[in-house]
Amino acid sequence: MVQIDRIWEFLQRLSPLTRSCLLTELERLELCGVDVPGSTDIQARLREEFRKDGSTQGRAPSASRYFFEPLDPLLADGDHENAGRIARGSLAPVWEWITRDLLPTMARDFEAKMKDLIAADKQKEARAAAAIFQVKVAKSLENTLGSPESTQQARAKLGAYTAARSTFADLEKIMRALRARDALAKFDAALPTQIGKFDDGLVAKMTALLSAFGKNHPDAIPFAIALIARRLKTPWQLIRLATKAAASKSAADVANAPYAVTVGMVLDRLDDKRLALRIALKNNRVLIARELLTEIYDIEYQLQVRIDRLADCNWGRRLRTLMEAIANLVEAEVSRFPPDVGHVLGSRSLRSHNSLAGRLTYLAWKGRDAVTNGAAFCKKLINAA
Repeated sequence: MVQIDRIWEFLQRLSPLTRSCLLTELERLELCGVDVPGSTDIQARLREEFRKDGSTQGRAPSASRYFFEPLDPLLADGDHENAGRIARGSLAPVWEWITRDLLPTMARDFEAKMKDLIAADKQKEARAAAAIFQVKVAKSLENTLGSPESTQQARAKLGAYTAARSTFADLEKIMRALRARDALAKFDAALPTQIGKFDDGLVAKMTALLSAFGKNHPDAIPFAIALIARRLKTPWQLIRLATKAAASKSAADVANAPYAVTVGMVLDRLDDKRLALRIALKNNRVLIARELLTEIYDIEYQLQVRIDRLADCNWGRRLRTLMEAIANLVEAEVSRFPPDVGHVLGSRSLRSHNSLAGRLTYLAWKGRDAVTNGAAFCKKLINAA
């Protein structure tokens, strides 16, 4: 405890923004499964300082909250390079880099102006000022990242604020998202509030919206897809944007279809659930872990059913790696109990596709294969039984 107090005494000498970045970084490492000795106590103290509402994710300083507000629908808690999502943990180091290295003078003026507007509760004026600064930052980023030399310098300086390799990729995504800010807001407003079932009609409608959006903002299409994903009640259905347009259900044809990026996005969602499962098990929240595991098995099953020869491509290899990691988590949890004591996470009922309804769904989906390749199809069913 004495050592923690000494560390905390040192941290108090740092700026509030630096301490906020540290909290974000410690949380990122925890999500990645990296155990830092003493981190739990330090995080608790930092949360008490910066998150008096008890939230688990940090709130950036006021000026930056307004600056990053258009990105809110695109933020994710994971630390993987999803083409349409931006890691929440990247915002603090990116903001520190903007204010210290990219546009320090403009940033100081912006923060001073925002301080007065926020104090006077002038929300409209504050958002207008943030929009102006967003344009300035986006243009400056275009120039900074316009040559290999300046890009390398930016990467090195940004690396001083975080160890996350994905942060520089997030910086590039922030630039693209800010350039398409207004178009993304308009696209988002055109979407249904919630999509319970992503049927053929809605897939066609969303495909048309994406096509129109992509004519003027092709590099922002992943963000538009991420906005659609937020509306889906069942996350794996996002892949229908790719499988519906593919020439066949083979992995090769799906990979060549428009919006094939959706498969990677669903795998990213699966990875998010793996991280959430690890944290749930670490904190002995077995019922939450059970729900997560049910969702994980469903995503795995739907990917395997709807994309043929998945195991032979990079998507399949990534899926296998994720499921092996998840199996190890479950095995470690179950092994804590005697063999004669059943564990809820070891129940076969978690795999809903083992039910009669699930098998019928499998048969209905794969029935088309039986027409042209009956022997192989029957063999597959026999092996799966």
